[in-house]
Amino acid sequence: MSLFDWFANRPKSDAISQQQQEREIADGLWTKCEACGTLAYTKDLRANQMVCLECHHHRRVTSVERIRQLIDTNTWMPLDEQLRPTDPLKFRDRKSYSDRLRETQEKTSLVDAVSTGTGQLEGLPVALGVMDFRFMGGSMGSVVGEKLTRLIEQGTKASLPVVIVCASGGARMQEGMLSLMQMAKISGALERHREAKLLYIPVLTHPTTGGVIASFAMLGDIILAEPKATIGFAGRRVIEQTLREKLPDDFQTSEYLLQHGFVDAIVSRTQLKKTLAQLIRLHQPLPTTPPLIPVPEVMTLGLRGSD
Repeated sequence: MSLFDWFANRPKSDAISQQQQEREIADGLWTKCEACGTLAYTKDLRANQMVCLECHHHRRVTSVERIRQLIDTNTWMPLDEQLRPTDPLKFRDRKSYSDRLRETQEKTSLVDAVSTGTGQLEGLPVALGVMDFRFMGGSMGSVVGEKLTRLIEQGTKASLPVVIVCASGGARMQEGMLSLMQMAKISGALERHREAKLLYIPVLTHPTTGGVIASFAMLGDIILAEPKATIGFAGRRVIEQTLREKLPDDFQTSEYLLQHGFVDAIVSRTQLKKTLAQLIRLHQPLPTTPPLIPVPEVMTLGLRGSD
């Protein structure tokens, strides 16, 4: 092969190499951090629970991934999978609510915005609910409210601690008042759980807002949050227009809420399972000790002084 042919062939091989590299990135082998722009090997990122290895930015994860991260292998028992949302108000904006539900179900392979069930967390039995923001912004409709209520009631009946991972834009407007009713229903179940002296821990992730933050997300015995999560009721712009003043840059972040006493701790996702296990162990009821039974005095020769 001549020198000319060698140089002629070299750009072609470089082009092939570039195409292979682009194909690898397109196939999801690499993931770019939303915060710092660092490219990370997707397998390494998943091993680190979708937390950036450089800046520790917490990427949003699905409910399936979250369950896999928290629950021990082969211990997950889903609850109420048969519950499906309906369109009681025949709501329609640019398209009908029933069409939106069907499209979102096909896109996410979820029935609604929450998955509930029981399992073991480091060998400890727990009732777990995980909201998924992909399903209509994690909005709380009738099915979400019913599934979470049944989860809490199951936890109360079986004397289990309840953990709910929150990720929601609030109540689902397409169900109107039926959606707002879920706030009271879930809160009532949590009160009965509290009266049974059982533990409830909400975990606030990005974002947790609206009717969810106004109800069960803030009713925990211990409230945990992920770093830099957006947590609040109304939007920042609405509050600024109402108060007519500029809000702090870190307003409605988990760090701001920790500073002002609204959450108890900020826990990295990589430490969440370990932290939850420690809290559950600390709050488990002490084993009941049998009452002391008085032992009758033993009259044995040589044990008492002579008369």
